[in-house]
Amino acid sequence: MRQLLLSRAWIAGYALLAIAILAVPVAIDDPYLLNKFARYLIFATLAVALSLSWGYTGILNLGQAVSFGLGSYCMSMALKLKTLPIQTGTGGLPDFMVWNNVPSLPWFWQPFHSIGFAIAAGIAVPVGLALILGWFIFRARVAGVYVSIITLALLVIINLLIIDQQRFTGGFNGLTDLSDLQLMGIDFDPYSAATYYLAAAVLILSLIVGLAIINSKAGLIMQAIRDDETRVRYFGYDVAAYQIFALSVSAGISGVAGMLYAVVMAFASPTFLSVQLSLSIVIWCAVGGRASLIGAAIGALLVTGIQGSLSETPIFLNTWLLIMGALFVAVVLLLPKGLISLVQSAITLFSRPVADRTVPPVNKTMVG
Repeated sequence: MRQLLLSRAWIAGYALLAIAILAVPVAIDDPYLLNKFARYLIFATLAVALSLSWGYTGILNLGQAVSFGLGSYCMSMALKLKTLPIQTGTGGLPDFMVWNNVPSLPWFWQPFHSIGFAIAAGIAVPVGLALILGWFIFRARVAGVYVSIITLALLVIINLLIIDQQRFTGGFNGLTDLSDLQLMGIDFDPYSAATYYLAAAVLILSLIVGLAIINSKAGLIMQAIRDDETRVRYFGYDVAAYQIFALSVSAGISGVAGMLYAVVMAFASPTFLSVQLSLSIVIWCAVGGRASLIGAAIGALLVTGIQGSLSETPIFLNTWLLIMGALFVAVVLLLPKGLISLVQSAITLFSRPVADRTVPPVNKTMVG
């Protein structure tokens, strides 16, 4: 009975979060705020992705922004090619290619005339990279901090590669002057309610997919690997296969988040593949609770929301980073399992019989 009450409480929590997210455009009719809140939802999706690999499988991926950035560039390439002719060069070349004397559209840009291909690539490219990287890392039984170092190094390499190949990527400036995404006759203007609902739908879907995975047999094995990898291997499971699976699913969700971010921001740049962003994702998960999908999402929403409010307040312009750092340290020290542990404790407390809440349990070791 108690387990049933706990399950119902968590289902109610997920439902309330979904309703609150979907109700925002009804309560707020400010395009700027809708755009800002859509960004927060995308960051929450990123946190959910990292929670799957770190919180449930024990893989601390410090290069999570790689998948996010690659997804954003895939979408931006397609939207760049759909800009008005006045915003492109001769023969439909993007403006930065004209400035860099590129004679014709490169072959790897050609397929991005199709939005469908761009969406598929925004998922397939991050997943493919995760599969390859995961195969080399986990088949070699690399673990712990070394996985984090390798993923962080990959992030730096790809970031530098995109900056270096300015003729094809726009370099430091990235891809700008993008057209609006249009799907099924809907124009997803960055400041519209339609775009906000798209970001909300992706977050809710990522939570549903994550819940389905962690409650499946594969999810239970992933959690067992997190707790004791050697024991799981002893029972005959292919540990590397489950680790690669977790890393790939996380990369796919991050790729989708990156595509959405390009739509909401109307540009893509190397900052989407920065070390700072990757470390921020880790902080969001740690604050909310890395071993909880909804906790990671709430952590991202709270941290980015507070950060956005403080950075836009004149009195905190020079101190908001210090305040955010103090908040993070306080949460990690006082609530090592994140803010979601407070909710878990409350649900556990109120799921007990009334007598158990008021009378402390008897210490059987002290009974004669």
